[in-house]
Amino acid sequence: MFYDDLPRLTVFADVADLSHYTPLPDDWVVGVSDIVGSTDAVAAGKYKTVNMIGAAVISAQMNAAGGRAFPFVFGGDGAAFAHPPEFAEEAGRALSAVQNWARTEFDMGLRVGQYSVADIRAAGPEVAVARYAVSDGVDYAMFAGGGVSWAEAEMKAGADTVPPVPAGTQPDLTGLSCRWSHMKARNGTILSLLLSPVERVDQARFGAVVEVVLAEVAHLDRGGHPSPPEGPGTDWPPVGATLEAHASHGGKGVKAARRKVLFETFIAWVLIKTGIKLGGFDPTHYRKTVGGNADFRKFDDGLKMTIDCDAGTVARLRDVLDKARAEGVVRYGMHTQDEAMMTCIVPSIMDDTHVHFIDGAAGGYTQASVGLKAAS
Repeated sequence: MFYDDLPRLTVFADVADLSHYTPLPDDWVVGVSDIVGSTDAVAAGKYKTVNMIGAAVISAQMNAAGGRAFPFVFGGDGAAFAHPPEFAEEAGRALSAVQNWARTEFDMGLRVGQYSVADIRAAGPEVAVARYAVSDGVDYAMFAGGGVSWAEAEMKAGADTVPPVPAGTQPDLTGLSCRWSHMKARNGTILSLLLSPVERVDQARFGAVVEVVLAEVAHLDRGGHPSPPEGPGTDWPPVGATLEAHASHGGKGVKAARRKVLFETFIAWVLIKTGIKLGGFDPTHYRKTVGGNADFRKFDDGLKMTIDCDAGTVARLRDVLDKARAEGVVRYGMHTQDEAMMTCIVPSIMDDTHVHFIDGAAGGYTQASVGLKAAS
């Protein structure tokens, strides 16, 4: 009941205020993942594959949870989540299954790790969580305290905490898809920004920088949301059809799964283009809800945003962040591109609880992390 009882924030600027966060119970576990060589993969044009694997981690956890709410966050080339202790074993199996799937389907390595909150706290960091409602149907977890970052560092250092599953094990990735077209910048630039506190800096100082950043983008339409108000566009066949087939074939063959994806997406494309309602499905409402439910900004031991903005906003943000970095408060990385992309988890098109992860279409978060690491 812990996570269910947390209040939902409705003003995004409130995520910068740590008083809105609640520490996770000691006996909970935090799971993390990270794609090996994601920067090289993005450079090779595999940015959609990178995002698909990152979202697959969350999809597998959602399906294992069977509708139970839990905190999670998408990071482009990885993801993080938390569960109470009674679900730790099944969470580990789902995490390991995605690791196996990424290697088998795409020949890509996926680091995974799962750590108890008690062990994270014993090392010094905190793991606190808040819930931010992006719409009436969907809210996303926000993490603070440095605990998730600590877990990621342990994982990358080789702390092997997740037992492997048998070869051939398929994760349940029901609902995972990437059917929408890329969203072109309407204001000139899609900016992917990662902003983290310098180690041991006073969190109030870091929070003040986050507030300034959010104030700088407050003038943008809908805070810089990359999706137009009516929702993203769609083409047929979708460029992600083969990726979705890799997620849905269940060991029965990618070609057959791709034919099924193409059939389903053709029907959806016709309905969305014409606006025709079918069997209770309202394509105009669904498309609008997709945009409204998307996570284009989040807090994960730091601020992450992919926003549609103008060159002046980028320049002002850079000035603010360069000053804060010179003062020893923050590390940051940013990457600009022309489009944003969306990866989705849609358990059902008949309600408004589907979730959608936004990243820059040139591997924005992964590319921005290069600058973040360089500033370490």
